[in-house]
Amino acid sequence: MSEAAPYPVPDAAAYLTGEWTVERVLSDLAADRRGSFRGTAVFREADDGRLTHTEDGELCWEGAASAAGRTLVLLPAGDGTCEVLFSDGRFFHDLDLRTGHWAVSHPCAADSYEGTFDVVSRDEWRVCWRTTGPAKDHSQRSVYRRRLAPGR
Repeated sequence: MSEAAPYPVPDAAAYLTGEWTVERVLSDLAADRRGSFRGTAVFREADDGRLTHTEDGELCWEGAASAAGRTLVLLPAGDGTCEVLFSDGRFFHDLDLRTGHWAVSHPCAADSYEGTFDVVSRDEWRVCWRTTGPAKDHSQRSVYRRRLAPGR
């Protein structure tokens, strides 16, 4: 992925709401193995103001393909930022896209997840995760592109 100038987003929830395509490259750096995920991400507002982030698609790893997905919940704040929660309600990380760039850390037992979020345009944003720990040396690079309505 090439470097792009940040695209400031004053309200993360408003920006993310809608449907996106997802292309992700997954790497197990210790084992020198790569995989991919292709699918869709939908950010849908619930009646209580939360956003549900649901991904569905196909994971390809070592020549085998299988259905894969995940669900996260975003809690929008009045200043345009969000808290991101796992589907079971546990805190994952904050999200602040007001400058178009955001970096987060998430400790998980003995592992460390370091993430960066970069908005590059009205219709594209990118996420990179690096996971290190006693048994992990992984990276994920994702590109999200807005699914445009016909005629747009």
